Amino acid sequence: MPNETWKVRVTKDHLVFSAAHFITFKGNICERLHGHNWRTAVELTGPLDRNSYVFDFIALRDTLQEIVNELDHHVLLPTKHPTIKVNESEREVEVTFEDRRWVFPREDCVLLPVENTTAELIARWIGERLRPTVENHDEADVSMIQIEVEENFGQWAICQIPLSE
Repeated sequence: MPNETWKVRVTKDHLVFSAAHFITFKGNICERLHGHNWRTAVELTGPLDRNSYVFDFIALRDTLQEIVNELDHHVLLPTKHPTIKVNESEREVEVTFEDRRWVFPREDCVLLPVENTTAELIARWIGERLRPTVENHDEADVSMIQIEVEENFGQWAICQIPLSE
């Protein structure tokens, strides 16, 4: 039927990551370093392929799991923040904001190319990491990636990324 819309959605108990972060808001307020058990979900929109799939659940789940594993048990740091400075060396990462300073072992950090480590921007980053898998899948013709990141129970950030036709 021409008016049908098809979506597949994947969320599992193991598609979670525990990670620390801090954000800034209102220009000069910086939260304390703290952590969350972040949950993720992904939803793809597109037509059915010759197998009557929008996208293979297993491929989608496995790719999201790889991304989640990269974030798990790390400190998430923004590299594009205008006033949080992240300086990386071989052994450590030094982070400064105004008169505050943190030093972390390099292997404990994930440096994200985002302006702030908000749930919204983490969702976008995950979606962009999923994009090549979705776009390069032989059978699928996905038009939208939706990534959801739950920072605390009931508090979701959702990013929708339209894909070119």
